[in-house]
Amino acid sequence: MGQCAVDARASLKSMATSDAQNEWGCGSIDVLKLSVRTMAKALFLDRDGVINVDTGYVHTKEDFVFVDGIFDLVRTAVTRGYKVIVITNQAGIGRGYYDENQFLALMDWVAAQFAAAGAPLTAVYFCPHHPEKARDRYRQACDCRKPEPGLLNQAAQDHRLDMSGSIMVGDKNSDMEAARLAGVARRVLFQPTGNTAGKMGSATHIVNHLTEVFPLFAAVNKGRGERSR
Repeated sequence: MGQCAVDARASLKSMATSDAQNEWGCGSIDVLKLSVRTMAKALFLDRDGVINVDTGYVHTKEDFVFVDGIFDLVRTAVTRGYKVIVITNQAGIGRGYYDENQFLALMDWVAAQFAAAGAPLTAVYFCPHHPEKARDRYRQACDCRKPEPGLLNQAAQDHRLDMSGSIMVGDKNSDMEAARLAGVARRVLFQPTGNTAGKMGSATHIVNHLTEVFPLFAAVNKGRGERSR
């Protein structure tokens, strides 16, 4: 099992040489070194297809196009008291399309854009593995690659999260299944094309625009596990 976490409030580039790196080449940094007495809620976000337009293995800021409404969504989540945590498969690292330093540098820039918009991210968790198409140490069947729930479980432990009061937004059923296995009650499948036929899968909601997620923040204690649309 290899699980990776980076601090979205500090320089992500520091992860390249972090003392917290483990045998898989992954690392972790505590995001909020605070004494937490109560469990927190989280908005979990997939990256490619939710935060940015997914054009395939995006790894430079020149190719990084933010999805319409993402800053408003994160800003709303933060004002409602949610931690905002990115959960992303990054097999492009394992495949050799880009390396961890390039990924960390890009996410450092992404985090800065969110902070400047008044929508700070709490943390980023990523899996660089692939069970068949990765190189060397990255070729492994891990429990952190979605649809496995490893990254979500690690985030829940690191940030003392109430998963039953949390929300996952992703554009693939693998995001929804990982969230389901981790106990996330509200699992939102984002389908901007509007083609939602037969795509419910493990989702509890399907939306065509990120603004449609907003009502869920006010419904944390209502209708858990109910399906809509």
